[in-house]
Amino acid sequence: METVMKIRRLVIVEGRSIRSVSKSTGISRNTIRKYLQDETPPNYQRGKPPSSAVLSDFESTLNQWFEFDLSGPTRERRTAKKLYEQLAQEGDKGSYYPVCRHIKKLKEDKSSIKDGFIPMSFDSGDALQFDWSQ
Repeated sequence: METVMKIRRLVIVEGRSIRSVSKSTGISRNTIRKYLQDETPPNYQRGKPPSSAVLSDFESTLNQWFEFDLSGPTRERRTAKKLYEQLAQEGDKGSYYPVCRHIKKLKEDKSSIKDGFIPMSFDSGDALQFDWSQ
């Protein structure tokens, strides 16, 4: 978007030719013409959401492993990379990133279940804290 605004300023405001702007920016003349014709700034739209079709066969296994890790100590929990490596040994042909997305989704689901934190606030003089250490 920054580049589009820069190109528009160079051509429309400063009156430079499309060819000179193309040479100075390294962008083709056809692209510059397209930027000048289009009034709206360019935006990216994903065609379809990423699929987890390959992971679907092993999703229940991954869920069980994640639940098992939550029941144990924090220090012994497996990372997404370790879970991916174990899935690969089980026969998963997928890549690492669908596993990461699935673990992230599971973590978000678990974090929404936690109890809320209620901060304690007192008026001046209502509460006192004392530290007994030296």
